[in-house]
Amino acid sequence: MAKKEGELAAQIVGGVAALAAGYAARKVLTFAWTRATGKEPPTEPESLDVSLGEALGWAVLTGVGMEVARVLAVRAAYKRMRPRRHREIGEA
Repeated sequence: MAKKEGELAAQIVGGVAALAAGYAARKVLTFAWTRATGKEPPTEPESLDVSLGEALGWAVLTGVGMEVARVLAVRAAYKRMRPRRHREIGEA
């Protein structure tokens, strides 16, 4: 199946946006965790030296936070890359 014009460029830009958003989200989440708990996030959550609650909390926070950042970044990139005629008409 042939790709629509500009679709490959949008995928590339979306991928780069997702990587950048993931990096930034990880930095923000690490900072927020440190401020909230007073200690660094676990580097090895599967280790028995880390409490189960702390390991699960970090896993949930990073999983949800990183995915939300990625989805928002990709959607914003796709919206900006959408052909002008779709924006003028108001199509989805």
